Amino acid sequence: MSDTSSLPTVRVGLGIVVREGRILIGRRRKGDSFAGLWELPGGKCEAGESPADCVRRELLEEMNIDVSPVRALAAIEHQYPKAWVILHPFICRHESGEARALSAAEMRWVRPEELPTYEFPPANRGLIEMLSSAGFIDGAIDLAARSA
Repeated sequence: MSDTSSLPTVRVGLGIVVREGRILIGRRRKGDSFAGLWELPGGKCEAGESPADCVRRELLEEMNIDVSPVRALAAIEHQYPKAWVILHPFICRHESGEARALSAAEMRWVRPEELPTYEFPPANRGLIEMLSSAGFIDGAIDLAARSA
């Protein structure tokens, strides 16, 4: 890996929202970086904002839903040509609101095993593989239910 000291670091909170055995994903709009690719909803952390607070804020702003992050997964670090990105994924309990694509071209609730058929940015590859693996989402649903 090359020297990342000259690259800006971008922290991103991601919400893994599971409902009825499906995961919420959104497609990035034309003109956005990674336009047309799919993503787990979330966004850049603001100065002084924790990744969990970022997830709550971003999912309300982008998808019109209130969520509670119930478990942080391991952070994912990835070097892009113009930035060092640290993704902070959280399993989230859906609290209220009906998801709508407010800041995305479209959104879908997909079965975990369908995730690999969607194209995600490179930093998400390992996370998508983990989410699509047998049994992972069942455990996430149980975790969200127990923390309710």
